[in-house]
Amino acid sequence: MTSWIHTEADLDAAIAALIKADKRFGPAFALAGRPPLRKRADGFAGLASIVVSQQLSTASARAIWGRLEAALDPLDHAAVLRARAPKLARVGLSAPKIRALKEIAKAVDRGELDLPSLVNMPADEAHTALTAVHGIGPWTANIYLLFCIGHADAWPTGDLALQEAARLLFKLKARPTAKEMLPLAAPWRPWRGAAAYMLWTFYRVAKQRDGAPMPAGAKRPSANQASMKRPA
Repeated sequence: MTSWIHTEADLDAAIAALIKADKRFGPAFALAGRPPLRKRADGFAGLASIVVSQQLSTASARAIWGRLEAALDPLDHAAVLRARAPKLARVGLSAPKIRALKEIAKAVDRGELDLPSLVNMPADEAHTALTAVHGIGPWTANIYLLFCIGHADAWPTGDLALQEAARLLFKLKARPTAKEMLPLAAPWRPWRGAAAYMLWTFYRVAKQRDGAPMPAGAKRPSANQASMKRPA
């Protein structure tokens, strides 16, 4: 059965299930508190916002996204297909990101990528469908599944903040690789997405900086959002 994190109540239930499955998350919750819900828009715009934000500061990504929204109104796959590369470059997009957005737009236009259908797929199948498109890597796919669709079992194995948080929380000798993160999280199914939420929050406290990815245009959660009660 597929599980979802769409609401605050869903997140509370997912965290409770995760802590029941692995008691080591209890101390992490006590130290770092309850993670904020990071639900974002889905569809082409939601996926594009993740591509735009990669390897950029939050401020830079937000500025570029704002210019892109102004240049392409509405911002959908058809608008990206119509836009010439120089126009997209003028808003601040790099050549690789322009190519990625174009390829994703083509896949949506041809019906090769059916974004609405992903909500009916298990996390691994949806991940495979996304990464079959040139320009969508494993990290992008998992962030889309977790934040935009709310898939409770999405697990971004290549995220460096998650890897470092796992090293610290579980007292590992070395930071686990993306490959090693898969067996590490196997006991947490179908709540690996909740584990990602918890580990990002633990990372923020342990490192004194936020490691959770923020799609372009998204606002950072307030301190009050991150300090809600522990689920029963």
